[in-house]
Amino acid sequence: MAESEPMCPERLLMEHVTSRWGTLALIALLDRPHRFSELRREIGQVSEKMLAQTLRTLERDGLVHRDAKPVIPPRVDYSLTGLGREAAEQVRDLARWTERRLTAVERAREAYDATRTRPAAVRTGVPGVTA
Repeated sequence: MAESEPMCPERLLMEHVTSRWGTLALIALLDRPHRFSELRREIGQVSEKMLAQTLRTLERDGLVHRDAKPVIPPRVDYSLTGLGREAAEQVRDLARWTERRLTAVERAREAYDATRTRPAAVRTGVPGVTA
C-alpha cells in the first residue's frame, strides 16, 4: 500500500483496538469507569499526551464514553460503551492467552535463536554460505 493511500477502515479500527495503549485502556475499563489519572496509574508507563490521544481515538470509534461533569475541580470519567465492552472482552481474551502461552513462546524463541547463533557453515553445511 502506498503511503498516500488511506488505510482500509477495518485495518484502522484493528490498529486502534490492538495498539499498545488501546488494548491496555480497554482492558482496564472492563472493571469499572476510571478518571483519567486513575486510568493512567493503572496502565502505567503511558504519557498523559499518549493516553489522551488514545482515549480520544477510542471515543471517536464509539468504544469509550467520556463523561465530563461540570463541577469544580472538573471531573471526567471514562467508561466503555456496549461496543467497547465487546472489543475489550476480545482483547482481554488475547491478553490472557499470551499470559498462559508465554512459556511456550519463550521456548520457541530460544530454539529459533539457537539455530541462528551457530556459525553459517554449520547451518548450511557449506563453508562461507549463510542460510
